[in-house]
Amino acid sequence: MSKTPTNPSIITRDVDKIAAKTGNVYESISIVGQRARQISSKMKEELSGKLSEFASSVDNLEEIFENREQIEISKYYERMPKPSALAIDDFLADKVDFRNREEGTTEN
Repeated sequence: MSKTPTNPSIITRDVDKIAAKTGNVYESISIVGQRARQISSKMKEELSGKLSEFASSVDNLEEIFENREQIEISKYYERMPKPSALAIDDFLADKVDFRNREEGTTEN
């Protein structure tokens, strides 16, 4: 029987550890999701800033294909861990601050 390679980016997570932080797995996942959106937004801003240096008003087909530095920057960001994986790691390492809202209260 041949052994198929596994994807190293797939990590099995202990749901009990995730739920233990808040007492509710859904609340924990919601917090992780919010953190992932923050990380994703920050990464997008960084990438846009770096790629804006290469923006030109002239559409020259040769320049598009010859800009290796821009391609390397894009490949670097593609190889980075996904924001959701970083958010879960932050959450489990107690690097995410969150607070519980009281039932029946509204925030203005």
